[in-house]
Amino acid sequence: MNFKGRNKISPDFNMSSMTDIVFLLLIFFMIASTLSQQLNTIKIELPDAKGKTENRKSVSVSLLSNNLIYVDDKLVDRKYLEKEILKKMEKIQPPSIILRAEKSVQIDNVVYVMNIANQNSIKVVLAVDNK
Repeated sequence: MNFKGRNKISPDFNMSSMTDIVFLLLIFFMIASTLSQQLNTIKIELPDAKGKTENRKSVSVSLLSNNLIYVDDKLVDRKYLEKEILKKMEKIQPPSIILRAEKSVQIDNVVYVMNIANQNSIKVVLAVDNK
């Protein structure tokens, strides 16, 4: 006599449902990453804004109202500014500048620094006071 049961449980694990979930997650993250790279908008914060911007891997450019320009803590002449910024950017990936400008700085000086950054594909972040 053969007494084998008809309802035998198979010890094999079916991976098709887990593969579907992993595939859907992969598609989701691929789409999300391409959409985030296509947003090339500049976010400008006002001088008196709430919040805090921290980016430790960047170069600080400070513009004072008496036309002095500092790159990090070093005083730089305007004609050598681009050269000094590019020298500091060699070690930083992705390249970014934190632009610190006093309220009374002429807009021409700010545009000059932003033009240097634009020509060299450097991201610019405008620093604000946290109030």
